[in-house]
This record gives sequence, C-alpha cells and structure tokens, in this order.
Amino acid sequence: MLQKLQNHINTNLSFLKEKKLLLAVSGGIDSMVLVHLCHQLKLDFAVAHCNFQLRGNESDDDENFMKSQTEKLQIPVFIQKFDTKSIAQTQKLSIQLAARKLRYDWFYELMNENGFDYILTAHHLDDSLETFLINFTRGSGLDGLTGIPEQNDKILRPLLIFSRNEIETFAQENNIAWREDSSNSSDKYLRNKLRHDVIPILKELNPSLLSSFENTIKNLKQSQSLVDDASKMAYEKVASERENQIVFNLDLLLAYQNYQAYLFSWLSRFGFTDWEAISDLVSAQSGKQVMSDSHVLLKNRNTLLLFLRKENSEEVIYQIDKAQKQVKVPLKLTFCNVSDISVQPTNAIFVDAEKLQFPLTIRKWKEGDFFQPFGMKGKKKVSKFFKDEKFSMLEKKEIWLLCSNDKIVWIIGKRQDDRFKITETTTKILQINYIK
Repeated sequence: MLQKLQNHINTNLSFLKEKKLLLAVSGGIDSMVLVHLCHQLKLDFAVAHCNFQLRGNESDDDENFMKSQTEKLQIPVFIQKFDTKSIAQTQKLSIQLAARKLRYDWFYELMNENGFDYILTAHHLDDSLETFLINFTRGSGLDGLTGIPEQNDKILRPLLIFSRNEIETFAQENNIAWREDSSNSSDKYLRNKLRHDVIPILKELNPSLLSSFENTIKNLKQSQSLVDDASKMAYEKVASERENQIVFNLDLLLAYQNYQAYLFSWLSRFGFTDWEAISDLVSAQSGKQVMSDSHVLLKNRNTLLLFLRKENSEEVIYQIDKAQKQVKVPLKLTFCNVSDISVQPTNAIFVDAEKLQFPLTIRKWKEGDFFQPFGMKGKKKVSKFFKDEKFSMLEKKEIWLLCSNDKIVWIIGKRQDDRFKITETTTKILQINYIK
C-alpha cells in the first residue's frame, strides 16, 4: 500500500512533496493509516482533530488518543472542541451539517494562520461508492454520480485509490492503533445503513464490485466532461455576468431543446434544488422568483436574474452626521463644501446645504415613497419613476435613497430631488459624490 500510494503521488500528485499539508484526523482507522503513510513518505504535515463533544467520554478519549499518537510520532497537532449540538440548534442545522461546517471552517482558518497549502482527508473507494449510492437514492444528475472527487479546491483525498479492505489489512500488518467510533455501528444514518446492509449484498452479487464501480466512475466522468463542454458553450451564449448579478436571456435559452438540463448545470452550485419551480419560472409572469439559501432567481421580462439573497436589507437605515465627510456602508458617499459648480462630476449632485436636516439617512425605497424629480415642479412616486426608467426588479432592489428628514434628497446614482437644488439665493453648496 505504501508503494502504491508513493507511485500515485509521483504520477498524479507530485506537487504534494514540496507542500505543507494539514491532515484531517478523527482517530479512526482510515485517518490513522493516512497519518502513518504520510509519516513514512516523509511529507511535511501536521494533524487537525475535532472534538465535537457528541459522544461524551468517548469524544474526550479520542482527543487524548490523538495527543498521545502525535506525540509518539513527533507530529504537530491542532485540537479544537466544538459545542456542536448548541451550534446546530442556534443555526438550525442538522448535527451532521453543523459538524461539517465547523470542521471545514476551522481547517481553512488553520490553513490561513499557519501557511498550510492543502487539507488531506482519508476518504477511500468504499466511501466514494457510498456517496454514489446516497446520491442515487435521493435523485441526482451526473455531478452526484461521479463519486467523491480526488481534489476539490484545497482539499485532497489521496486514499481514494484504496478499498476499505486494503486499509484494514495495512493497519493490521503495521500494528497501527486507531479508535472505533461507536456511532459507525448504528443504522440511524443512511450511509451506515448502506454500508452494513446494502453494499455487502452488492459485493456478494458481484465480488468485483469496487473494480466495476471504478470503471463506472471513469465512464461517468468522461460523460460529465462532454456535458461540461456543452454547458460552457451554451452559458457563453445565454448568460451575461454583471457586477452583482447573472442575467440569463430566455429567448436564447429556450432555443435549446434541453434548456432545463443547462439550468440545472448552471444553478446547482448556487444551492438550488427545486427544479420544478425553476422550470415553471421560465414561463411565469415577471416578478416571480425562486430562492435558495444564498441566492434569488428572479423572472424579469424575457430574462432570469440571479443574485445574492439579502435578508431584511429594506429595513436597515444608516445615519449620517453633519460632521461626516464620507460613509462607506451600505455604499460609499463623500461630502464636501464647494463654491465652483461649473463642472459636475459623474455620479454627483450639488445641493443647498441649508435645506438639509441632519442626521441624513440612507435607506431602501418602499411603496408610497415620492419625490420631486430634478427639473420638475410636480411630485412623482418612486415606483412610477422606476417603471418609466424601465428598471429591472433587481435594479429596484439595489436602489438606495438619501433622505433629509422624511424627504428624498437623491435616488442615489439615479435622480436628484428638485427641492434641494441650489438657487440664486444659495450661500452654502454641498457636493455629494457616489463612488461605485
């Protein structure tokens, strides 16, 4: 096994030899074998161990075991305790999702603080098969049926070329100590149920199951590569990327017979899962939307707009004191007194300073807001102004108002209010600049 891993690194992962590595180690057989293999290959690495405090004394015994093993091998070790149950409850996550988030957030924090180049985990071929079956039973596209990737950003899984049986044999032959996690024997989780009840039957039906699975994964990855190429070409025609959004042209999208597959390919990485709702959105009326945990997909005329979800941003109000020369949140404005108005910079207005009542406020627009557009005598609803200017739903969401008391001074970056303009009687001129 040592020689096989060395050959694999030499051929496919040679860059690891010169890098500083962080090993994610639970203390179980897989991760302890990874530790010993890396130690024998003389790689530059340290160990990170999470105590999730989910199994009482057993979790603490795992932690003590890791301290003793790394001390014996003279390997640097980082250990972190998490109140996982409390965090899961607070963030409304399952225990598994909370533990995963805590684990990887901490790993990346260690990387940044200590100069590690990659995180190594001990996932192996049987883990990949289990992941394949989990995704298969839940319904998945090709992405979910290609197993666990060997590399995902800074995370590497060098043991994917080995089976669980190979790892167990190596551990026994080399007298490697490890800890048994009692939760692995429970069928409470789908992965364990597949491991204990389903996969043994599949291996009985096909003794070469893992070898067949490797061939299947290889073929699926090649198919995925073809799909990715087609998806990329379609994306370049249909989508346009702007500062805060991606715009999908529906006329161009619907020219593709399999447009739903393209949407799946493009949107799955943004956390969307309700594909039926997204399919319906294509033919829905303007203003309809579908949300993931992080993003919004909005129907706007003949386009779909994708942008980050901003919770309760309409309710936030920012104050500006009279002495302030600039603000940086939620957008950048600068304030300066001037006497020369012969040149007006882009994205700037001149106002009569004595007409302002401080503190000024910056807020989102709301239904019922009105202003007096610069150069006009009558009032106009902000919503009507948006309609006349043909602003998209997303553009409306991004608009901020600069207000004096209850009066709008400026629809920032769009239109000044006439009531605050400078006149022949103005003695103090304030220039307000919007810096994009």
